Amino acid sequence: MLFPEARAGLAELLETDDALVPGRSGFDLARARREGRLQCLRRMHSRPFPSPARAAELDAGGIRCRLFAPRGRAAVVLYLHGGGWALGSPEECEPFCRLLSVRSGWAVLAPEYRLAPEHPFPAAFEDVERVVGWLRGHQDELTLDASRPALAGDSAGANLAAAIALRARDRGEPSYCLQALLCPAVDLIGDFRSREEFAHGFGLEPETMAWSTAAYVPHPADRARPEVSPLRAPSVAGLPPAMVATAEHDPLRDEGEAYAARLAEAGTPVVATRHLGAVHFFTDPTRFEAASTLIDQLASILRGVSDPGPA
Repeated sequence: MLFPEARAGLAELLETDDALVPGRSGFDLARARREGRLQCLRRMHSRPFPSPARAAELDAGGIRCRLFAPRGRAAVVLYLHGGGWALGSPEECEPFCRLLSVRSGWAVLAPEYRLAPEHPFPAAFEDVERVVGWLRGHQDELTLDASRPALAGDSAGANLAAAIALRARDRGEPSYCLQALLCPAVDLIGDFRSREEFAHGFGLEPETMAWSTAAYVPHPADRARPEVSPLRAPSVAGLPPAMVATAEHDPLRDEGEAYAARLAEAGTPVVATRHLGAVHFFTDPTRFEAASTLIDQLASILRGVSDPGPA
């Protein structure tokens, strides 16, 4: 079963110019990046999206970020956009970030991390860690509380969020209060039933995943590293509480749910939800009403982190 919006979205993808789809003959990366931003801006302006009290552009140690925040001091969640490590931008996840900030009362910071293939692994990874360090050093002047931020992201952004949480644990660095992984890519070399079941016609084709993986991690030997494939980490104990959201008709569904299961087995509190009738890109609120439910769920969890209640 597919939601009508999902069917319509997939029908639209069938008409997409091959030049805009990674892995297809004639793919034009520069054009795909331009078109992605323009299409999202057009959709965002076609319907009203609430704006938090503060919306600003920041230079976080040389990395451009978009900040969406309420008035007064607020906790921070870093939102890492998807796009196969090669596409996407803070502008394209802005509708999600605006809604999340308004509904949760948290500040949302979306960094413009460097993209592959020009900047392969570990460039994006290092950029996000750099933003976190900068944020912790500038939280007072920004009227933010970044002592224990949350990590969130979709698809490739969720991959980065999970990997950064792992490395912070391994280095004994300050922890994060939450990792919210939406339709995550957590195993770049695994073989999962959902990848076969939804290989064609569901918006994330094998050639696209293969191109994106090769662009981000050009050396195959690196693809099993935990910083690239978090599901392959020897241990996932001691990680922050997690929210894992998967889509029923998504090639990445099974690896996301496998990661949630490993976290739970290791004793990490996990909320894992499979969104029925949804496809991989349902996290876009300019196209899918189901994204609103997802944002409500994440906002509720963030509010619980802010106000854990009586012991």
